[in-house]
Amino acid sequence: MLFPTIDFAIFFAVAFTANWLLNPYPRPWKLAMVALSYVFYSWWDWRFVFLLAAVTVTAQVGATAVHRLEDERHRRLAMVSTVAALLGILGWFKYYGFVAVNVDNFFHSLSSGRLLPLLEVTLPVGISFFTFMALSYVIDIYRGHLQPAHFLDVAVYLSFFPHLIAGPIVRGEELLPQIRRKRDPAAIDFGRAAWLVAGGLFKKVVISSYVDSAIVTPVFSAPHQHSALEILFGIYGFAVQIYADFSGYTDIAIGLAMFLGFRFPDNFDAPYTARNLQDFWRRWHMTLSRWLRDYLYIPLGGGRGSRLAVARNIMITMVLGGLWHGAAWTFVAWGAIHGSGQVVGHLRRSTRAAAGVDPVPDGTVRVWVQRIVTFHIVCLGWIFFRADSFSTATTLIGRLFSAWGRAPLVTPLVVITVVGALALQYLPRSLGGRAQRQFAGQPWVVQGAILGVVLLVITTLGPQGVAPFIYYKF
Repeated sequence: MLFPTIDFAIFFAVAFTANWLLNPYPRPWKLAMVALSYVFYSWWDWRFVFLLAAVTVTAQVGATAVHRLEDERHRRLAMVSTVAALLGILGWFKYYGFVAVNVDNFFHSLSSGRLLPLLEVTLPVGISFFTFMALSYVIDIYRGHLQPAHFLDVAVYLSFFPHLIAGPIVRGEELLPQIRRKRDPAAIDFGRAAWLVAGGLFKKVVISSYVDSAIVTPVFSAPHQHSALEILFGIYGFAVQIYADFSGYTDIAIGLAMFLGFRFPDNFDAPYTARNLQDFWRRWHMTLSRWLRDYLYIPLGGGRGSRLAVARNIMITMVLGGLWHGAAWTFVAWGAIHGSGQVVGHLRRSTRAAAGVDPVPDGTVRVWVQRIVTFHIVCLGWIFFRADSFSTATTLIGRLFSAWGRAPLVTPLVVITVVGALALQYLPRSLGGRAQRQFAGQPWVVQGAILGVVLLVITTLGPQGVAPFIYYKF
């Protein structure tokens, strides 16, 4: 069930009504939210609701065991076993085919027989997101940061439909306390919620859909047919598309949760204004960045130890972060590009610090050079992220420097959309916040009229039918 559809509008109307009618009755409310969330998830394939239930039961049983056991070795064993079970479920559905194909290719090169059967395993939508949330819940209990919640609370936490498919990745300490308490409808900023949902719909339905059909898909589907300028704008276009698509989803998810009385953490902060790759990951998919930092990078050793050890920790974290996005070597390459860039930055900073050299003072030219270089490294990564193979990626990169010629796809509207979408990230945050507050301060009749106009514009400019959000497949 996609957010920008009539089906979801009807579903949310039912969920919104049930949420506030049952708000005074905690247990019926939780049962209703679980039921509604499972209906939402079953819209793609009803069989996968059993997978979601299995992940929930596994996380709760493991978390309870970790909490009750007193011997540290037993606690650690329970935690590791639960984490292994959750990763095993994720690995089977997401990575079995990838591993089987590569193992088979390796043994074929040695003239050996097939070791693993090549099975067609269907990837459940959003499995990475709710599995990572389950992992954080178990690990936080082991670390003593969280107490085990009631099973019904955990079921709501993992299945809550606004975040279920593509995040944000919400920690137990962020969402479980909100699940336990009653919500005050008078405290809800309905104007801000509506603003976020409308803005997210515009990003997805209008901007993301347009750049995808106008230049991204044509370029990435047949790079050998396009000129260097078309390929360049195809790459820039994908940078805009994936941001508009994913941040649009996040805006809608945060707005929907806000309508129901919940607050989710922010997930984006003008990522294309970043001055280096470390800064980029502080701004892009921030809930995943924090998850990788707290549950992978820091346990590996983080920034402690020698420069070589820190570089290793960065590379492992980013390569595995790339593999989290998809079971393909192109995603590994994407993660390696980001890891290598961060390693270079770390080595440069640590070398200067060891030599006692003062940091280079910032200036306007220096800041903009850093932003431009960082953006193009990110775009290099996006080539591998979007390409269906290394062959496609290398063809795109090669033709950037050789395929000079006409560029009929680079229309004025494409240029305005791509450049305008990037330029908007440089507007002061206070400007957007002021516009949002002015909208929220209007009478509800005026708000409704504005939203009606916005929805009319979205419907008019958007395509017939809406493609799934890009991050649904992760």
